[in-house]
Amino acid sequence: MVQTRAVCEVLDDLRDEGEELDRLVAGLPEWEWRRATPAPGWTVAHQIAHLAWSDRQALLAVTAPDAFRREVERATPAFVDDAAAEGAAGPPGELLRRWRDGRAVLRGTLAEQPPGARHPWFGPPMATASVATARLMETWAHGQDVADALGTTRQPTARLRHVAHIAVRTRDFAFRLRGLPPPESEFRIELTAPGDELWAYGPEDAAQRVTGAALDLCLLATRRRHRADLALRAEGADADRWLDLAQAFAGPPGAGREPGGGAA
Repeated sequence: MVQTRAVCEVLDDLRDEGEELDRLVAGLPEWEWRRATPAPGWTVAHQIAHLAWSDRQALLAVTAPDAFRREVERATPAFVDDAAAEGAAGPPGELLRRWRDGRAVLRGTLAEQPPGARHPWFGPPMATASVATARLMETWAHGQDVADALGTTRQPTARLRHVAHIAVRTRDFAFRLRGLPPPESEFRIELTAPGDELWAYGPEDAAQRVTGAALDLCLLATRRRHRADLALRAEGADADRWLDLAQAFAGPPGAGREPGGGAA
């Protein structure tokens, strides 16, 4: 089946994001896989194990949606941590192989989905392109944890546009998640992307706006950095509040990072 250009583009970027993180961990000695990351209780192995598990969950949602829904119904509050711990317990080489195989199978399966298909998830159902975008966002975010643990600075790429897109699209979700009414009007969001390109969202004449680096918004919305450590600027009370709440992923927000606590 021939996919739309948009789906093909995000699948290519998903592949590239996975390969970048793969290169970061592939040559690590076994003891480095046990290195702590900024996520409390999670090592490098936990981060990769979580991605491998999440890819399997996404594959189940796409290929067997009823079985996936039963998995969600049986989920306990600790199911994410438990799955990561289980996956991290084995040899790193086996974990790396599972993650590689799983992400390749998922990408191929998404490429075969019919136009207009929607798939269940832990949040609202998603279109095929959105599933791929969400997997890219999570790969990038957990890759940031790994990079922080290893003391590596990653070069931002144009793939961040997918993460920024989710951050903007989930504005109202972030408010509702905390029992707050979403702002009535759209914001103007202007982000300086890698290469100094401008990514803009919302009406130019919006009364409230957010400006800054695309990387900073992506780090904020994936809760990989505290707002105090970023150079995002808000104009308007609601826009300012959003920068305290922004969240690009489904599920509870968690504790987030402390100021100055992005890296392990």
